[in-house]
Amino acid sequence: MALFNRKNNAPSTTATLAVDPALAALTGTYTIDPAHSSIGFTVRHAMVTNVRGSFGEHEGTLELDGSNPAASTATIDVKIASVDTGIADRDGHLVSGDFFDAEKFPLMTFRSTAAEQLGGDAYRITGDLTIKDVTRPLSIDLEFNGSATDPYGNQRVGFEGSAEILRSDWGLTYNAALETGGVLVGDKVKLNFDISAIKAAPAA
Repeated sequence: MALFNRKNNAPSTTATLAVDPALAALTGTYTIDPAHSSIGFTVRHAMVTNVRGSFGEHEGTLELDGSNPAASTATIDVKIASVDTGIADRDGHLVSGDFFDAEKFPLMTFRSTAAEQLGGDAYRITGDLTIKDVTRPLSIDLEFNGSATDPYGNQRVGFEGSAEILRSDWGLTYNAALETGGVLVGDKVKLNFDISAIKAAPAA
């Protein structure tokens, strides 16, 4: 089911008529449910293994327009101080001035600027990712997992996806040389998103 802008070489009048009723029914504002969502990362450590972590506190909104999917948008705010890699000392280092400097820059933010369907339930959403005082474009490949009504009567949509960045592009340049060659922390970071969002009730 297409949620974003379907690539189509057919005349625009044809695309306008081909509105999926099931898709149109999903139109609305959705709030990301942090209890059933995760935003995580993976980065190479000491050249030989990976460190995985996540951010426990985040919030965001999806504006889905089923009749005009290209108008759909997404915003996400992530609290840097909520980083969790399973080791308190490492988490403390990550929020320090060597890395995120969470006291001065408490949030990492994403604001979408465009979206498109890649085929089937695969999509790509593009926007501006801000870390510290640096804003750069980021494209996230997503899979739409579907929609459902949960036991409490909430209408939900689900997405999972990933993206790769170079942390140095956002000013995260701290490192340490290893005696055997190489560096302690890799530059490439894989971001992982598993999102469940709840549709807001219509305004009275």
